[in-house]
Amino acid sequence: MATNIITRKGHEDLKSELDHLWRVYRPEITQKVAWAASLGDRSENADYQYNKKLLREIDRRVRYLRKRLEDVKVVDYSPQQEGRVFFGAWVEIENDDAQSKTFRIVGYDEIYGRNDYISIDSPMARALLKKEEGDEVVVQTPSGEATWYINRITYSQIT
Repeated sequence: MATNIITRKGHEDLKSELDHLWRVYRPEITQKVAWAASLGDRSENADYQYNKKLLREIDRRVRYLRKRLEDVKVVDYSPQQEGRVFFGAWVEIENDDAQSKTFRIVGYDEIYGRNDYISIDSPMARALLKKEEGDEVVVQTPSGEATWYINRITYSQIT
């Protein structure tokens, strides 16, 4: 089960997506469905069938977003977090092979479309929580244990 927390920016992004779907995209598609329906025989009308399917997908996403926005709790940065890994942290890690990774620990709903975000529920994030710079972290992976070292922790984006 996904942890029901989200960053302030993630919450704003979900609200923005919901607003766009409901106020802009859905009315546009509804208009296309009405136009295609006015052409007659709906059973062989590809425009009607495609846009009707798209409308169902939009409605499903709108229902999901409304429910999710009610369920999630926004977690803001607190100065007490400084120097340790908590929700919302940007973390730079490195292993013995000099491979390095930089990512932000965020909520489940925020990771899609982002290669630099990981879910708070991921094994890596769970292993990193409450650790400090310089700490060694052992992460359980499908191929065994992996050891990483924390090089940097910040709550503003690492560039």
